[in-house]
Amino acid sequence: MKSVGMPRKIPDTANPAAPTSLQTSGERQSALRAALAGLIGNVLEWFDFAVYGYFATDIGRQFFPKSNATAQQLLAFGVFAIGFFARPVGSVVLGWVGDRIGRRALLTLSIALMGGATLVMGLLPTYAQIGLGAPILLVTMRVIQGFSVGGEFTGSMVFTTESSSPLMRGLVSSSTAAGVTIGFILGSGSAWAINALLRPEHVSNWGWRVPFLASVFFCVAGWLLRSGLHETAEGLKATQIRPPLISSVIADWKPMLQTFGIVATTNAAYYLTFTYMVERRKALAPQGSVFLLANTLSLLFVLLAKPFGGWLSDRIGRRRLMLILMFAMIALIYPAFQIMFLGTPRQFILAQVLLAIPIGMALGLQGAMLVEIFPLRTRVTSMSIAYSVTLAAAGGTAPLVSAWLIEVLGQPLAPAYYVMLHGIIGLAIMWPMKETNCRSLDE
Repeated sequence: MKSVGMPRKIPDTANPAAPTSLQTSGERQSALRAALAGLIGNVLEWFDFAVYGYFATDIGRQFFPKSNATAQQLLAFGVFAIGFFARPVGSVVLGWVGDRIGRRALLTLSIALMGGATLVMGLLPTYAQIGLGAPILLVTMRVIQGFSVGGEFTGSMVFTTESSSPLMRGLVSSSTAAGVTIGFILGSGSAWAINALLRPEHVSNWGWRVPFLASVFFCVAGWLLRSGLHETAEGLKATQIRPPLISSVIADWKPMLQTFGIVATTNAAYYLTFTYMVERRKALAPQGSVFLLANTLSLLFVLLAKPFGGWLSDRIGRRRLMLILMFAMIALIYPAFQIMFLGTPRQFILAQVLLAIPIGMALGLQGAMLVEIFPLRTRVTSMSIAYSVTLAAAGGTAPLVSAWLIEVLGQPLAPAYYVMLHGIIGLAIMWPMKETNCRSLDE
């Protein structure tokens, strides 16, 4: 079995005069350091995304004209979705960086972009202060955030998977997914603390800014950690291949379609369960901050389920486990949403935990599974585009579509049908797939 962490001699067919060996710094990349590098960047990226989701109503009041509460909420969630639609652009640009310059260059650039945009967002003037310029600046910062995430998440998944042993790909790459949940936990916990400690008018006026400003510490720590990384052997090989970008991406249409089947249902369920439902209950309840606390506790189960899902997929196969988890999500989503929408805070957290386990396990194994289905030549670019488009279509629009469906249909549980539809499509796509665990990553 080939080691995926050691440099190999690779002939450069495009340039016969090129040296036959690829140089690294002379050290094998530590799997632990690679896991930490993937984790901390995603803590920052998703902390910022989570904070925006949890304060969407308050941000809507500050950055959009005072028409009515529903319109402000829809506009705020619309800006949330814009961040996801910026991802495909970031996936192309940063994916190109990852494939042509290196995975390490991608990871340091993406964290710097996200950190800068987040800091500016915490300092933005409001609509009452500068008028139309306020929502324009807000949208611009969300676009930059979405742009950076377009390459960050998939780039770190590729980096951690390529840095690990073939027998531990699922477990090691689950660190990237774990960073997402840690970011959400910190975002949810911050939102709960601010809502619990401050008066509602203070939260709306300035309290929502505090988490955005505090996240600069994650940015500095992440950048320092990533600047000392070594490139993976597969990343070095990819920089030598340099195929035509457009034709290579077109040739990857099949794994890009499979990405939708693997990712869409889980992410739609995740954003609706741990962002939209929380924000809706918080807005409707007299003491809504209790649902933020319940959500923070539920996310701990997601965090524990992710490495377990990655580890179990190394043992029994990622396709097999993903199909089992997909059936579980389809079966549980309607009763769980019904309890979350109508139940007490204690019932709310029990329903969230019911979904947290299959969602967390699925998210934990998906990173390795996606890396394994894409060929090396433009792996980061094709995978980033597919993942970003899928999240824009199924995840980022989920809160907006759900708010619209409830408003139009008058059916509070319409979001459950939205997730179930994606689940049926996902099962149809994944069913004919072959197992991915044993695939070599340098092909």
